[in-house]
Amino acid sequence: MIIVRTPLRISFVGGGSDLKAFYEKYPGGVISTAIDKYVFVIVKERFDDEIYINYSKKECVSQVSDIQHDLVREAMKKTGIENGVEITTLADIPSSGSGLGSSSSITVALLHAFYNRQNILVTAEQLAQEACEIEIDILGKPIGKQDQYAAAYGNLNMFTFQSDGAVNRHPVETQNSFFRKFSSELLLYFTGITRSADAILSEQTKNTFKTQKAEIMQQMVGLVEPFKTAVEEGDSEEAGRLLDQNWQLKQTMASGISNIQIEAMYQKAKAAGALGGKVCGAGGGGFLLLMVPREKQSSVFEAMAEYRELPFMLERGGSKVTFDDRRYSSK
Repeated sequence: MIIVRTPLRISFVGGGSDLKAFYEKYPGGVISTAIDKYVFVIVKERFDDEIYINYSKKECVSQVSDIQHDLVREAMKKTGIENGVEITTLADIPSSGSGLGSSSSITVALLHAFYNRQNILVTAEQLAQEACEIEIDILGKPIGKQDQYAAAYGNLNMFTFQSDGAVNRHPVETQNSFFRKFSSELLLYFTGITRSADAILSEQTKNTFKTQKAEIMQQMVGLVEPFKTAVEEGDSEEAGRLLDQNWQLKQTMASGISNIQIEAMYQKAKAAGALGGKVCGAGGGGFLLLMVPREKQSSVFEAMAEYRELPFMLERGGSKVTFDDRRYSSK
């Protein structure tokens, strides 16, 4: 049995510039971090040659091409796993519509587990690249590249996206003391809305071809380096201001990114002392990220009492094999 644990992620500024429609024309960039909420993939050998898959549904098939779970199917094809396995996926957070990158985390975790089953060591770079290939190139999902890289690498990073498709990683260097402080100033609240990101991202991709929208996205990318500097210099107030600025710009990129309910939540939090925030992922629902100084958090907790908070901390590590106990050799 092999167990792989892969973190979910939150991003701060620049989201959307990891879409191909944008970075093919303009340099893209985001700041994102892994968090201590995870997806888990369990792979267990079977005596027979069947393929069992357990998730929100249960599948039992004889060949890979018959698998309905598209991420499992394509990860098995990519890694050459053909049969004789039982695969289980689990998550700390419901995987649909959270905005925390769960789909990409699952893809990274599946690849990691399948390669480990074959005793093949893979880098975070390879896991991220191949997860992008599966989700974007093979399955045609209208998503960007940041989630796969955040899940594979972990930690707090700036990722830049080049016109040739290359992704460069620049770790955000912080003292451990400020890393803990920064982590403690971030709050997540569930909006009560789950949604598919596909429609929003498809509209955002189309809008990227419009000059005005492309200029707005360039402004968002322009916040990435200042945000990195603010965090590295320990300036939470400036980081919060930039986070708020990014959110105001992001809402103009596509309809449905925000709504009356989300805006009411955000304004309530800001009135209570939040410096800034944003809806995680494409927007439209899922989790609302807030940056709140410690001395203001009691007021924010009181103001947001009707909403469900998700306590979390930032995660230094990326995807990892946490358990490997194979009792007989792979087929």
